[in-house]
Amino acid sequence: MSGNWSSLAPPPSPISPPPPNISHPPRLADWEAPSFTRAAQFRVGATFLLFLFATCSNLALLASLWCGRGRRLASHLRPLMLSLASADLMMTFVVMPLDAVWNVTVQWYGGNALCKLLCFLKLFAMYASAFILVVISLDRQHAILHPLDALSAHRRNRRMLLLAWSLGLLLASPQLFIFRAIRMEGVDFTQCATHGSFSRRWQETVYNMFHFTTLYVVPLLVMSCCYSRILLHIHLQHLRDKAGESYLRRSGTDIIPKARMKTLKMTVVIVLSFVVCWTPYYLLGIWYWFQPDMLRVTPEYVHHALFVFGNLNTCCDPVIYGFYTPSFRADLAACCRRTRSDASLRSPDRLSTGRGHHSGEHESDATNNQAAGD
Repeated sequence: MSGNWSSLAPPPSPISPPPPNISHPPRLADWEAPSFTRAAQFRVGATFLLFLFATCSNLALLASLWCGRGRRLASHLRPLMLSLASADLMMTFVVMPLDAVWNVTVQWYGGNALCKLLCFLKLFAMYASAFILVVISLDRQHAILHPLDALSAHRRNRRMLLLAWSLGLLLASPQLFIFRAIRMEGVDFTQCATHGSFSRRWQETVYNMFHFTTLYVVPLLVMSCCYSRILLHIHLQHLRDKAGESYLRRSGTDIIPKARMKTLKMTVVIVLSFVVCWTPYYLLGIWYWFQPDMLRVTPEYVHHALFVFGNLNTCCDPVIYGFYTPSFRADLAACCRRTRSDASLRSPDRLSTGRGHHSGEHESDATNNQAAGD
């Protein structure tokens, strides 16, 4: 986006470069209204594709966990995956459409109340997604290091999830007071920004760094600590086996039950996808906060591409879950079969002849007999 008042360009995220927290207006003679550039058009198109995929995949995951084969998941794991899918859907339905529409309109047309609410929901969705990954990591750590406490896992996880959602609400609440719709005097331009909320630039930097720390650094440190302790525990178990301290000879995969090891691998990959997708974008934000002139030397499409890459994390979670969970794949296959069956029954050829109806009955009988045999 062109122009010196970067806060008047649609901010892609609460802590993105250029961030919306610029407190000093430019001179009108030096200011040029931002426009819907080619790079922004690419961003909107890519965000739309991610929105479609994330909506379908996360809704399918939610349906599988709620009323499909996913209900068979362990009672303490099911709420974790339900919360993760819900957080991803919040990112999908709040962050992606808001970002796309804002880039198209360039300025803000939603009014003051909607400005505050959507900026709050945007940051809350990001906090919820990060904190639920922390809860999943803590659960895996406790399951591996203290396997005998499985009976209390359900109650413990519900408390941690309640804390995660509550902390997200609390930490995102300043957005309700800092953001507001601002009309630039002398030109017909309105933007949802934080102009006037900070009297000094260092205050703005502290605010952004606080959110960066609580949204990315702290969750990353906690998750790294959890999986480091798990790896250390597995390594020590190997050493004990080699030293003959265990009475039974066990292979490396038998140190931890296979089902628990599979869940552990799944959560590790989910956490890694979060780190890989969002790290480049957050690093770009830090660079901007301390060197605002980087906007002049960094191509605009880099900012847009990194934000789209960060949103890819919302699509990764259901894919990773499906890769490690046969029940989810079975639910998807059953849904596709039902869809094809309904489409074939409604086709004009089948409706015009009785053969389609009878063949559908035979297929249904065969399917029911197979299900009874299973």
